[in-house]
Amino acid sequence: MATEQAESEGMDSHLRSITVTSLASIGGIAAALVSSAMTADMAPADAAMHQPAQAIVLVVVLVQIPLYRAIGAYGEEGPGIKDYLFIAFMTFALWFVTWGIMLETGFGISF
Repeated sequence: MATEQAESEGMDSHLRSITVTSLASIGGIAAALVSSAMTADMAPADAAMHQPAQAIVLVVVLVQIPLYRAIGAYGEEGPGIKDYLFIAFMTFALWFVTWGIMLETGFGISF
């Protein structure tokens, strides 16, 4: 009974965890690629201080919130504050690590 009720409200908890973690991680990596493309012609020290490239991660976090509501990841009640913090942390962490590696190694993407 409890299982049927939980599944009728949205995704089951395991599928929701996989979906949210995967999309937040992919979002962070995608944000790093966009940040790298924005700063392709800059020196790494200058690129790291380029604020529009840093703002990309904030945009990606804010885009994810309505995305999770649209796919019904959190059911009718929507995500709570812990869910927002998790999404923001995972996206930022993957962006930070990926873009940091890209800056350090000189790997750049240019369009």
